[in-house]
Amino acid sequence: MNQEIALPQPPAPRCAFGVLLSPTRRGARLARLLATAHLGEWGFPSEPAAQIVAELAANAVVHGRVPGRDFRLDLAVCDDGALLRIEVSDARGDRLPILPADAAVLDGDAESGRGLLIVEALADRWGVSPGPLPRKAVWAELDLVP
Repeated sequence: MNQEIALPQPPAPRCAFGVLLSPTRRGARLARLLATAHLGEWGFPSEPAAQIVAELAANAVVHGRVPGRDFRLDLAVCDDGALLRIEVSDARGDRLPILPADAAVLDGDAESGRGLLIVEALADRWGVSPGPLPRKAVWAELDLVP
C-alpha cells in the first residue's frame, strides 16, 4: 500500500473563499468588504477579522506591490467552525514584513509601520509563509469558539 494514500488528510474547510484583487487602495478596501460580506453570509462575526484583513491587504498594496501582479485574499473556516484562517499573499516574496518585535526600531513619529502590531493584538496566531516564488503569504488565525 502506498503510504501517502494511507496518511490522514486534514479536514477540508467548512467554508472557503479566495479572490485576486488589484494592488491598489481600492483593492485593499474591497478585500475588507468581501471578507465582511462572506463572514456574515457564513454566520460568523466579522470583527476583528475585518480589521485584520484591512491591515494585511494594506500591507500587500503598500509593501508587496509589483506592477501588473495582483494580491490574493483567502478566507477559510476550518475545524467545524472553530477556526478562521485569513491569508493575504503578494508578489514580493523578497520583502518580508517587519515583525512587531522589531517595531521598537520605528521612529515614534512614524506614520506607518504598526499594522502588524494590530494583527498581533487581534489574532490568536499569525505568521509569514513563503509561497511559490516570487510570492509570500501573511496569514492570521482566529479561534471562533471561546
